[in-house]
Amino acid sequence: MNGATAAAAPARGRRRTSKNEEKTGMLWWAGQIFSWLLLLTVLAIAAVMIVIPRVGGATAYTVLTGSMAPGMPPGSLAVVRPVDPATLRTGDVITYQLKSGAPAVVTHRVVGVGSTLDGELRFTARGDANTANDLPVRSEQIRGSLWYQLPWLGHVNSVLTGPQRQWLTFAAVTGLLGYSAFMAISALRDRLERTKKP
Repeated sequence: MNGATAAAAPARGRRRTSKNEEKTGMLWWAGQIFSWLLLLTVLAIAAVMIVIPRVGGATAYTVLTGSMAPGMPPGSLAVVRPVDPATLRTGDVITYQLKSGAPAVVTHRVVGVGSTLDGELRFTARGDANTANDLPVRSEQIRGSLWYQLPWLGHVNSVLTGPQRQWLTFAAVTGLLGYSAFMAISALRDRLERTKKP
C-alpha cells in the first residue's frame, strides 16, 4: 500500500507541473497579450467614438462622400464641437447645415470669410477634392468645427442609433469591468497556488 501511495505522488506532481507549464508557456502568454490588446482596443474605440465626444459636448458625424479626400475619405469619423463663428478662419474645417434648421449637414473647409453690408458674417466653404465653392454659409448654419477625425470608424457610427449607443456603452463598460475582475481574480488565485507549494 505504501508503494502504491509513493507511486501515485509523482504522478500528481507531474500533473501539477504540466498545469503550471500551461499557464506560463508561450501560448498562454500570447493569449494573455492578445486579450489585453483586445481590451485596450475596445476601450480606445469606445472612448474616441462615444465618451470623448460626449464629455467635450461634440457630435460625431460620418463622412459619406469623397469631397474631403484624401484627408477625410468616405467612412471617416468626424468629431465636431460647437464654435463661435466669429473665431473661424480660412483653413478651418466646419460642419454646417445645407439649409438653416434642416438636419442635412456637410463638412468642408473654409476658404473665405466675409460679411454683408449690415455686418453679418458669411463663410465660403469648399471640399478639398472639389473645384467649386459651396453656396455662402451663414453663422446660424454652422454646427461646429472639426475637433478630430479617424478613418473607418464612421462606418460603425452610421450603424449605431442613439439607444444602441447607450446600450453599447453600458455593455462595453460592464463587459470590460467583468473581464478585468476575472483576470485579476485568476492572477491572484495562481499566485496563492504558487505560495502554497513546498
